[in-house]
Amino acid sequence: MLDPFPVPPPQLLVQTTTPLASALALPTLPLHIHELLFATLTYHLICAYLSPILSRRLFPTIYPNLPRRTRLNWDVHVVSLFQSIFVCAAALWVMAVDDERRHMDWKERVWGYTGGGGMIQAFATGYFLWDLQICLRYFGVFGIGLLMHAVAALVVFSLGFRPFVNFYGPTFILYELSSPFLNFHWFFDKLQMTGSRAQWYNGILLLASFFCCRLLWGTYQSLRVYQDCWAALHVQNTTTLPSLMTPATSTSNFPAHNNNNPTGIPEMMQQATDNAGIMRFHPEPQDKIPTWLALTYLGSNVVLNTLNFYWFGKMIETVKKRFRAPPAKGKKEEEEEGEGEEEEEMPDVVVEGVELDGRVLEDGAPIGGEGMHGGVVGARGKEEADGELRRRRRSEKS
Repeated sequence: MLDPFPVPPPQLLVQTTTPLASALALPTLPLHIHELLFATLTYHLICAYLSPILSRRLFPTIYPNLPRRTRLNWDVHVVSLFQSIFVCAAALWVMAVDDERRHMDWKERVWGYTGGGGMIQAFATGYFLWDLQICLRYFGVFGIGLLMHAVAALVVFSLGFRPFVNFYGPTFILYELSSPFLNFHWFFDKLQMTGSRAQWYNGILLLASFFCCRLLWGTYQSLRVYQDCWAALHVQNTTTLPSLMTPATSTSNFPAHNNNNPTGIPEMMQQATDNAGIMRFHPEPQDKIPTWLALTYLGSNVVLNTLNFYWFGKMIETVKKRFRAPPAKGKKEEEEEGEGEEEEEMPDVVVEGVELDGRVLEDGAPIGGEGMHGGVVGARGKEEADGELRRRRRSEKS
């Protein structure tokens, strides 16, 4: 499959990128550098300009009143929401229409290249490049954990430009299918909808999509990539593919230089635009892959899968906190609380079989509540809710 991106890479940009790509043994990077930079710039514009403008118009009483740190997190979540929907849709489309990809054997899955897979690789790398600069710029907000995650993800996805397991780029990007629901869950807290029916339904979809996409699909595909890399590590040959540790040999995947064409770029561009075969960047597919490359990729994959199982448990706890009733109080405690009206706690309520610790219910749904991220009903609404509750309790006692 040829690169479906409608704009070809500008030759000047290709010429500028080629020396770096040659030194790092990333021969397909110049072919997709324009897509990578386009994605990074798009995410920056959304975070810096589009999200603040739209959020102020759509939520004029909420977004402007958020603390600066929370507004930054809001804008980052908007970018994450857009990116996850866009890149997953693109990946699913490539997987559906790329006939070459569908018939690959293990050698082609490890060393092969298609333009569609390269495009998905570029969009994903562009996002993690943007994510890296955000984590560096606001290190005090996001911390060392997210910074290391951004660095690791950027390195792993960049390896696809060797090309290396280019086949699995669209496959593993489908992890992001659960991200829209995760972002919506965060937005519900900020929109004072903690404990609402919408958050409950979204929480179910979040857990279901995370379990199916990351735990089931992700674990199965990880086993497949382990098998392919194991086979590539044990090819009966003494040579290896170009390694980052020996950059002098890394130009073997680039077209030969000559006096009329000192960069070799036109041949490389022609090679990519002509459907010359998915193995065109590795004419000797029997070569072994460097051990460090396999260990880096597979080690990162193991860490990510382990984190996915850990995060899934944490997500279950977080969702349950939104809808779990507080421990029941004894009769003596209730009588003591009844003596001082200002000290009263809100009663437990049940909505469609889900226990909620809510303030006041209208038509069976809570109008406010307090969540992990501080989404609370306004002070005036809280006073009215407390007053209504006290009047109800007085009428019941009388």
